[in-house]
Amino acid sequence: MAPRDSGVGSNERVLPRGAKSTAINQPRLTVVTVSWQTGPRLVEAVASILAAPGVDEFVLVNHGNPPELIQSLRAMAADKDNFVLVETGSNLGFARGCNIGAQRASGDILLFLNPDAVLAKGVASRLKASAKGLGDGIWAIGARIINPDGSEQRGGRRGELTPRSALVSFLGLDRFMPSIKGLHFEKDVLPDEIVPVPVVSGAAMLMPRRGFLQMGGFDERYFLHVEDIDICRKVRECGGTVWFEPRASIVHYGGTSQSDPYFVETHKALGFVKYFWKYYPGALERLTTMAMIVPIFAAIWGRITVIQLRHKIRLVTARRKAFARLRRMEARRAERHAIDRAATASSPPPVSETRPL
Repeated sequence: MAPRDSGVGSNERVLPRGAKSTAINQPRLTVVTVSWQTGPRLVEAVASILAAPGVDEFVLVNHGNPPELIQSLRAMAADKDNFVLVETGSNLGFARGCNIGAQRASGDILLFLNPDAVLAKGVASRLKASAKGLGDGIWAIGARIINPDGSEQRGGRRGELTPRSALVSFLGLDRFMPSIKGLHFEKDVLPDEIVPVPVVSGAAMLMPRRGFLQMGGFDERYFLHVEDIDICRKVRECGGTVWFEPRASIVHYGGTSQSDPYFVETHKALGFVKYFWKYYPGALERLTTMAMIVPIFAAIWGRITVIQLRHKIRLVTARRKAFARLRRMEARRAERHAIDRAATASSPPPVSETRPL
């Protein structure tokens, strides 16, 4: 039976790691996933990870899910020697959950993967091959994050986050002035091979375990979002390189969490403020950060409001179309019934035959 940790803290009750791989050309890969109220997509994500070639270990840090789903996860973990289920007992945040998973992992390299992302066959092996040439130093590799329709998702490859680049993106200035570079690169030409970029997404991020722990892991002051931007900056400041691997595509559904989207987006906005406060400590820079608080929250809340409105409009439109189809079907059915009644009424009554006595 695979081990299962219960009530684990960031550095508490961490089970001992297995033997470290000694073959530098055959690194062991541990997938680390943090889940809280993920929804039904979690089962699909877990199944894809367990079936993916190249995955040597899977550590799922469960911050909280419905009881029936937890029972299913426990049953799956009981049948898999390479599936470690860590139950924290409360929502400790994404950054801390990843750090718990990294402490528990036994692999040489870690793939942090969102709980609503599907790991297709060949992706893990592709990432391991890309990591092979980077050695055991400090680096990060981001996969190409795609939507279910195959289009590249926003945030998979990004530029350096600065107050200027944030304002450009939040205000949408790059849409109207192509000469101004924004944060997001998903509309750029897709490279043929791995290339360096300033920032990749934590939805599918590969890092060496030793280097990750040497840097202190994710900054746990970020509860949700921006911790990936922060650690990419730490990688570069430590002399490492952040890479984007276009040949490793991972489907990310997104928006499957059952938590309030405004709760999620609020933590994203807070993450940006914390980031600027951390890396831009000058007096004028702090004033700039404080001045940006309202635009940051307005932009992020406005975006989620627009998304929610579009979703509601699509639902209303779909319902109206469904009702219109039902009305047309009822009208055609009534018309057929009327025609049948008219035909019955216009036909002569049957003639009864009488025989002479």
